[in-house]
Amino acid sequence: VYDNYPFKPGLQPDWGFSCLIKTGNHVLLFDTGSDSGLLLENMEKLGIKPEDIDTVFISHPHSDHYGGLFGFLERNPNVTVWLLASFPDAIKREIAEAGAEVREIDGPEKIAENLASTGELGGWLKEQSLLLMTPRGLVVITGCAHPGIVHIIRKAKELTGEDPYLVLGGFHLFSASNEEILSIISEFKDLGVKKVAPCHCSGDRARELFQEAFGDDFILNGVGRIIEI
Repeated sequence: VYDNYPFKPGLQPDWGFSCLIKTGNHVLLFDTGSDSGLLLENMEKLGIKPEDIDTVFISHPHSDHYGGLFGFLERNPNVTVWLLASFPDAIKREIAEAGAEVREIDGPEKIAENLASTGELGGWLKEQSLLLMTPRGLVVITGCAHPGIVHIIRKAKELTGEDPYLVLGGFHLFSASNEEILSIISEFKDLGVKKVAPCHCSGDRARELFQEAFGDDFILNGVGRIIEI
């Protein structure tokens, strides 16, 4: 619902990331992009009602991933917001004052049936990724992959014991060299990743090289893309 890469005509791209995840029992908003007005506008054009969302998952404390949160909470404060324990206390208080339930994550944690967090990963900049168990296998969703996309996938495999069916989101490779990207692609293959859908901060060249390497298992991703699993 929010990405700097366009996909569906009529939706406005912008720097940031947000995607909607529907499971059997929950509707989860992963990150909220930079601007709440644009987030809500894109949601409306996609037929998504903010009131139907019960869970919000914030990957890390950068404004292009949580900037749209407070405008969203004005429309629907009746959600549980899962964020890192290391998030600034002022932001946690503001979320609680808006009426949402704040749940802090440190280590790996189950969020709901078939949904879990990797827990805090990374050094000076902490980030969590979302693990979604589907009939086809493990889906790993990343915000910006600041801890390293390969490290996140390894952690996901360690926690679930499964090879990822799909890795989706920001891979943070926009400044990586061809050699670095090709090495990471090789590690994806070694780790058993079946499909990829890079967007946001992944970078144009990385998307091109992943598409060459994965062929039909590369999913062109951008604002408005719907992936059914």
